[in-house]
Amino acid sequence: MNPRRLRAIIRRVVAEIRRDRPSLALLFIAPILVTGLLTFILREGSTPAVHVAVANAASGPAAVIGDRLASALSYAGMTVTQVADAGAARAMVRDGGATVAIVLPATMASPSASVTVITEGLDPSGDASQIGAVRGVLTDAVASSLGAVLPSVTHETIYGTPSDDPMAPFAPAIVAFFLYFFVYLLTGVSFLRERTGGTLERLMATPVSRGEVVAGYTLGFGVFATIQVAVLLAWALGTVHVPAVGPLPEFSLGLGIAVAGSPLIAFLVVLLLALGAVSLGIFLSTFARTELQVIQFIPVVLVPQFLLSGVLFSVSSLPSVLQPLVAIMPLGYAVDALRQVFIRGADLSVGALQADIAVLAVVAVLFAVVASWTIRRDVV
Repeated sequence: MNPRRLRAIIRRVVAEIRRDRPSLALLFIAPILVTGLLTFILREGSTPAVHVAVANAASGPAAVIGDRLASALSYAGMTVTQVADAGAARAMVRDGGATVAIVLPATMASPSASVTVITEGLDPSGDASQIGAVRGVLTDAVASSLGAVLPSVTHETIYGTPSDDPMAPFAPAIVAFFLYFFVYLLTGVSFLRERTGGTLERLMATPVSRGEVVAGYTLGFGVFATIQVAVLLAWALGTVHVPAVGPLPEFSLGLGIAVAGSPLIAFLVVLLLALGAVSLGIFLSTFARTELQVIQFIPVVLVPQFLLSGVLFSVSSLPSVLQPLVAIMPLGYAVDALRQVFIRGADLSVGALQADIAVLAVVAVLFAVVASWTIRRDVV
């Protein structure tokens, strides 16, 4: 190995990176921003407001346990409503009047007694924070009344298909994020190659307008995005059992995730998200000169959405200063819409799902329009 030639190569690499300011930002600024945001969420995350509906089936002297529990929950800063029965408690959670319901059995002192905790079921991490907030108070209140006899606690949800699959509650967020990520990456890099290869410049020299160029590329990339959506959903929702053949054991292809709603509506939601990722990739690639710079937008654009859109953390548990940012993140609407379909079984008559779909459609069109405004800058 020749030290002289080695030093020349090292100097060349260092000089290229020094001249590439986006690369320097990726090396030094992006890690600080991402780790700082993650630390801020973990340290300053707020405890979501807990509204508890308490239903006590006990009568006579045993009914005092429900009163003590309600007082203890109120003392812990939670809003408490005592209702007549389990049906009323479920209705409050379903209609949004309560975030969690506690149903006390008629006989608390029995070894087989079980306290039922009911949550909505759409947001697994949010449900976990709600249950965690009431579990300690519930245990202390019951223990002070019963002494050593503590009933078991059973968790039920309003929505969701009966399944022991741990993947089922997290599937909507995971499907949305990874599709958004890979479609953006494919579109951004492919469109950049069209620019650097001179194809786009030759197109702009013809009578074709910028809007037609962006629309054509968006629909062209959208064809492959549609195929990717179909393949991903088929893999996530379907399963094919392959019997044992010779020395090969029996195995299954596909995740087989249960979905309470229509797969076609889920396909529509994910397709709109993918088209938005296509428009975003075209828009951001107009500011990049190399494929590395396309990737450099990931920590700035995609990672914050991963952290703030309910994929990793519940939106209700985010620091209050960050919660308004969720409203401008397309991924958050897609995650919510897929949860409505996968877990709640919502159809197009549900207002929340309609709003999410409308926002995703507007975002896809908006980024396409903005891209058509900026595309000329790189080809003149």
